[in-house]
Amino acid sequence: MAAITSVSCRPLCASVSTRAAARPSKPSSAPQYAFVRPMKSTRSTNRLVVRAEAEEGFDPQKFIKEASEKWEKVENKSAVAVYGGGALALVWFSSTIVSAINAVPLLPKMLELVGLGYTAWFVYRYLLFKSSREELIKDVDELKKRITGTQ
Repeated sequence: MAAITSVSCRPLCASVSTRAAARPSKPSSAPQYAFVRPMKSTRSTNRLVVRAEAEEGFDPQKFIKEASEKWEKVENKSAVAVYGGGALALVWFSSTIVSAINAVPLLPKMLELVGLGYTAWFVYRYLLFKSSREELIKDVDELKKRITGTQ
C-alpha cells in the first residue's frame, strides 16, 4: 500500500506533510492564535513569522513639544518653579528621614506591623460592607470637589 498524504489543519496555518498513516488526521478544533508555528516537515517549507507591532509608541519629541506648549500657557512661571523646587526638597528630606528610621533596629518591623494593622482596619471600616463602600465613595467625591473648587 502506498503512503497516504494527509493535510493537518492548525490555527491560522495549513501545512501539507507526507507520512504513512492508517487514517487521515482530523481538522483541529483548537482556537485561533495570534502566532503561527510551522509544522516540521521533510520538505523545506517557507517559514511564516508573525510578530505583534505597537501601533503607537512613546515619541519623546512629541512629549517635549506638548510640555513646552503647556509651559508657555502658564502665567505665573516663578510660582511653578518654586513649588517644583519645594516638592523636590521635600522628597529628598523625606528620603533622608526614611533612611534614618531604617537604620534603627526593630523600628522598621514595628512600623510594618502598624501599617498592616491600619490596612486591616481600613479594609474592615471602608471596603468590607456595601454601605461603608458607598460612604467612602461619597467622601472621595466630596474631597475631589473641595480640591478642584467646584463645591
